[in-house]
Amino acid sequence: MIRIDLHVHTIFSGDATISPKFIVNQLYSHPFIKGVAITDHDTLEGYSRVRKLAEIYEDILIIPGIEVSTQWGHINILGIEEKPRGGLTIEKVVDFARERGGVIVIPHPYRGSDISEKMKNISADAIEVFNPHATYEQNKMAEKLARAKNLPGVAGSDAHDPDEMWAAYTEVKAEPSVDAVLNAIREGLTKAKSAKQS
Repeated sequence: MIRIDLHVHTIFSGDATISPKFIVNQLYSHPFIKGVAITDHDTLEGYSRVRKLAEIYEDILIIPGIEVSTQWGHINILGIEEKPRGGLTIEKVVDFARERGGVIVIPHPYRGSDISEKMKNISADAIEVFNPHATYEQNKMAEKLARAKNLPGVAGSDAHDPDEMWAAYTEVKAEPSVDAVLNAIREGLTKAKSAKQS
């Protein structure tokens, strides 16, 4: 099993203040969270920097990711290292991810977007059921949506500032490799956790 924060932003998101070096240092020194998915807004630059800095450490896992902006809200794609073109519809973003073997996660479906209303048309792999920036009610609604869609629930801190990191994470029953983790998410071998539950 590995514990992973599946939703972290870097300075390359534009609205975040976390440097790639800080992420690697904090991940290396953390007692039990040993993986992170870098999910910057519409760019993979932060992921590339974090991955390069993390190469010298054997016991931490960096998962490629991107939080793609659509007209209906955000979609997180994990496991791809290519950015979709801007202005794509949700359906086109899903097709883009599927063609490249990416894992599609719907982040904070009830916080500031209409994406929950479009879920019936989205072929997702998981739903973020705990996001520390969402309200208790919004997270509970996300849990209910995941159950209704029979999709795994995951969690991530959605950190934009250093003091927000690791507030939420996902326990994944998998070996610490990108492919193993992505397959485990698809298979529902996940448990969403709040840092307060640790």
